[in-house]
Amino acid sequence: MPKFVFLPPLSDAIRRWAEQLRSEGFDDVEIVQVADPDRAADVIADADAAFGSVPIDLLSHAGSLRWLQAPAAAPPPGFFYPQLAEHPVVVTNFRGIYSDHVPIHAMALVLAMARNLPHYFTQQQQGSWDPIPDESSVIHLPEATALIVGVGAIGSALADHCQAFGMRVLGTDARITEHAHAEIHSPDALDRLLPQADVVILTVPHTPQTEGLMDFRRFRLMKKTAVLVNIGRGPTLRLDDLVHALNTGEIAGAGLDVFETEPLPADHPLWRTPGAIVTPHVAATGPYLDDRRYRVLSENLRRFLSGRPLINVVDKTRWF
Repeated sequence: MPKFVFLPPLSDAIRRWAEQLRSEGFDDVEIVQVADPDRAADVIADADAAFGSVPIDLLSHAGSLRWLQAPAAAPPPGFFYPQLAEHPVVVTNFRGIYSDHVPIHAMALVLAMARNLPHYFTQQQQGSWDPIPDESSVIHLPEATALIVGVGAIGSALADHCQAFGMRVLGTDARITEHAHAEIHSPDALDRLLPQADVVILTVPHTPQTEGLMDFRRFRLMKKTAVLVNIGRGPTLRLDDLVHALNTGEIAGAGLDVFETEPLPADHPLWRTPGAIVTPHVAATGPYLDDRRYRVLSENLRRFLSGRPLINVVDKTRWF
């Protein structure tokens, strides 16, 4: 009988998934949950499939592992490493389940900066009434251009939202070549596209190719009136370079939900940088996520047991 292992740590939702799988008729697979990390090596030794993270020391014990369901759309740092890439195990993830919550959060950041809300947030705390009289400080969306860096499921939904506000939409992506509401370019066109954008939105995953993608050199390619949003992954943007760009007026504003270091240290200057909006990695927050994760997991388990191709397969060398 095939063996499927839930690796630690086990959340309350993950603990429920095992019972849910059994209740749905997965009687032809042994389902094991491991709460104690010290037991993981013994349990994974004869496992055919697993859910969770498999660090390098644990991988050496996984003699039969053929499928690994990653615990997130973008797994934690260190999830992918050369030995895992070389291993025959197929890795899948949870991409595609966040394409309502995250794009809406991103648009909230875009709208806030387009209307100078960071300035007024500060005034509210100070009890100060100081309207900005200069209309050029407003980004008039029907005449603005958005550049979406990474047009996957989230970026695709974002393109629809931006278009609905009348924006011209440009995009870069390594896989997607066309979109109904966006002009799509390859990733190597980024430097050419940045000067055209009034709003730059990062949705790309953290990969060897995207780490440090946005640095001071690229901030200088943006319009001085442009704003930047990052709801992808923190390591794609150099925070110190962003603070410098905001303080020197290279760009007008930034809204970030993800950061190079999380939690963002309390003494980091970004908290107090004019023109910045900080949210604590909450863009994906919303209903139904655990149900969506379970549906991906159960569908892949059915496919695995029947020998059919899995969904959401990851290129292990590119991390997505």
